[in-house]
Parts: sequence; C-alpha cells; structure tokens
Amino acid sequence: MKKLVYLEKDLEELFTDLHASGLWKDGKEISDAISYESPDKILKTYRKLKGQPNFDLQAFYNEYFLKLAPNDSNYQSDTSKPIENHIEKLWTVLQRTPEVEDFYSTRIPLPHPYIVPGGRFNEIYYWDSYFTMLGLAESGKVEMIEHMVDNFSWMLNEIGFIPNGNRTYYLGRSQPPFFSLMVDLLAKIKGLETLENYAGALEKEYSFWMEGANQLHQTKRAHKRTLWLGEGEILNRYFDNISSPRAEMYQDDIALIEKKGAEGQTTLLNIRAACESGWDFSSRWCKVPNDLGTIRTTELIPVDLNCLLYHLELMISKANKLKGDEPRAASFESKANARQAAILKYCWNETTQCFSDFDWINSECTASINAAMVYPLYFKIATKAQAEACAKTLETALLADGGLLTTNIASGQQWDAPNGWAPLQWMAIQGLRNYGLNELANTIKTRWVALNKKVFQNTGKLMEKYNVADTSLLSGGGEYPVQDGFGWTNGVLLKLLSE
Repeated sequence: MKKLVYLEKDLEELFTDLHASGLWKDGKEISDAISYESPDKILKTYRKLKGQPNFDLQAFYNEYFLKLAPNDSNYQSDTSKPIENHIEKLWTVLQRTPEVEDFYSTRIPLPHPYIVPGGRFNEIYYWDSYFTMLGLAESGKVEMIEHMVDNFSWMLNEIGFIPNGNRTYYLGRSQPPFFSLMVDLLAKIKGLETLENYAGALEKEYSFWMEGANQLHQTKRAHKRTLWLGEGEILNRYFDNISSPRAEMYQDDIALIEKKGAEGQTTLLNIRAACESGWDFSSRWCKVPNDLGTIRTTELIPVDLNCLLYHLELMISKANKLKGDEPRAASFESKANARQAAILKYCWNETTQCFSDFDWINSECTASINAAMVYPLYFKIATKAQAEACAKTLETALLADGGLLTTNIASGQQWDAPNGWAPLQWMAIQGLRNYGLNELANTIKTRWVALNKKVFQNTGKLMEKYNVADTSLLSGGGEYPVQDGFGWTNGVLLKLLSE
C-alpha cells in the first residue's frame, strides 16, 4: 500500500537542500517524486554521505527518487481529426486510477478514478474538476463524474475539507468551492435524490469555510476564512492554515521572505491565500499592480468566493428540503439571502461599474477590473442594471481578439493580461446569457473557440491558458511554463462545441 510523505517533516534538511541547490527548474518535480525506500532511511543515508568529498546531490537524488511519468508523456495528437476526437481520446490519457503499488509519495490516494489537468499537474485539482466535468457530461461519462464527486466527498469526510489537490503539501488550503456545482451537475443528470445523498458532504464543506464565524464581533473581525463586517454581516476570504514556504515552490518563497524582511511572513500568508483562490498570481491581489511583493489577498473579500458560497447555501437548503427538514432548509435559505444582500452592498463598485473585491481593512472596493465580476451574473445575484453595466465594462476593458482577458493589467503574472482562462470564459458566457446579453456572450464564445482551434491546429495541443490579446502567440507569465492537456480547457471547449 502506498505510504504518504510529508516533505519537510519526513525529509527535513534533505528537502530544503534539494530546493536550494538550483538543480531543478521546477520545484514541484522534487515534491512529487516517489521513492521505494522509506524517508527516514533516505535521510539517514543522506546525513552519512553529504559531508564526503565529491558528494553529488543530483546523483543521490537519482538513486533514491524517481519521477512517475504521466500518462500523457508519449501521447501524439492528430490535428487532421476534429478537435472533439482529440478531447475524447484525452479523457483516457488524463485518467488516473487508485494506486496499488507499494511506494512512498506525497500524492494522497483516492478511492475512485479521476481526471487530472495534465502536464506538471499529475493529481486531481479541486476547481479545475468542475469545468472538466462539463466536458465529461457531454461525452456521456457520467460514471467518471460520479467517481470524482465521490472522491471529493471522501476528502470532506476523511480530511475535513477538499484540499487544493490530493497532495500532502496541499493540506493547508482548499480552492474555489465548486463542490456544490459538481453535485448540482450530477443531480441534473441522475435526479434530485443525488442531492440528498451528498447533503452531509455539502454541510462539511460549509463548516470548513465558515469555521469561527460564530466567534466574530466588532473587536474580533477575522478568523481564518470568515470576516465580520460593519453591520454584522459575515463574508469570506481566502486563507491557508499552513504558514511555511510552499513545498512545491519552496525556494521562490524563501527568496521572497528574505527580500521582505519582517513583513515576509505576512507576505507568505497572502501568497498561500492567493493559491487557494486559484488565481496564483494576479494584480487583483496587489496594492501595486505590478509588484507581487505588495500582495494582500487576506485583506480582500473576493466577489467570486462569496458567490460560490451563496450557491452552496442554496444547495444545502434544497437538500434539506428534500430530506423533509424544513427549518434547516429555511435557515440556509436565509443565510443565502443575507449573503446576496451583502455581496450587492459591499462588492458593487459604482466607480468602475462592475463587481469588485472589497478591501475590508480600508472599507472600499478595489480598483482592479477583472473577470471575477461575472460571478454575480452567473449565480443571478446581480440586478438587471448591474448586469448590463458589467457587460459594458467587460466589452470595453476585457474583451480581446481571443476572448476575455483575466484583468486589464499586464503585470507578468499568469492571471493577468494578456492571458485568458477557460473557466472565466464559461462563467462569463453563462452569466451574460442569464440576463439576455446574448450578443456579447456569443462574441466571447466565438472568439474563444476559434483561438482554441487555432492553437490546436498549430501545436496539436489544448493549453492551460491562452494569450487572448495576441492570438498569434502562446500565453506566458507565472511560476512555471505553459502546460498542455488540459482538463478544464477540454471540458469547456467540448461543452461550447456541443451547443
């Protein structure tokens, strides 16, 4: 049976020495390596050998660790076939099954098969999976959707929350809470009793995000992911329960902490919180748009997160209604209504005429214009007038030749211009359609699909993200090279093509 490795705890200075060596361009490769020897035995051998003359760290690593080759490493695409054929083939390539081989790894074994994004991402990812499921539904792969929902439900029961991904180094943070949308998707395919089956898991998800909410008051305004606002409203932020440098980007975080001095630990928490947001990284989180060192994620109430929790509250209400628990159903409906009112109160930005994150420290909306503004449209929280104003802002500030920009700031970070991402295109298209703003929705769809097809014809790949400003170039920015595969791009594209 596979044994779990907790990197800094089990490998101690060997782990930090590997990262500090600079021998690996991508620190995640170190953190994802497997071994057939126990960590304590490897560490003991390392301590014995490292002081010897001509000790070779790379050779030592190669002897004791190996990289699990992803299923897609030898996959060859055929651009002469329709793009839909490519995606259908990739479902098998990107599938992972429960592991039975006996080795040591940071990857947490899951009870059911699942789809990974691809490339360096060789584990399940939380919010990615919902958009992947959109495509799986179009492919008729309902059993796989159910397997993935069951995996997330298992994590809620066994771990207490859904981590960023099924790695031990992700056990401090989650990702945007799309579990209720996954359950909703499955219930629409299999029937409402499905919603009742996952009622307990939905409530565990809610408990994680709302931990400490009942302890908040005017003098204690924040606890982990919950925040108390001026008139007693409770909204949420992104956070991370672990305060050490990220295992997958260890040396980058060490360098940033050293650069920031006394403020380094706060900066690290904000870095980790941005990772929980899925937008890692973006000018959206920074006081100075082009300076990641000014990141302040925990000072912001993200509009998208609170819209997702609004949906979670509604789904818990619906599940309890099906179970016949009317008082509990009414309680969660009331929570959803209160959250909707708070989103409209705090996250509508009159200046930019769109929805924004709210800076709870300074009691003001942020100036960032970004694609998260579409979430209140997707969940039908916005008024008709607000939706129309958002559409104008989207069109003037974010619409580009290949779809929607993530923000209108080119900071060099991957969740900024010139990049566009599949999940945000989908949320925007559906959100605009909810208010009859079909012309702009169709423009975004047409441009995004055309760009996906163009890059596929040129490269044989579907990418994690795209340069929507200059469709002749691939995307860039961020902590790692452009990845292909790619789970959520496949899912959204197949869904759009099937319409």
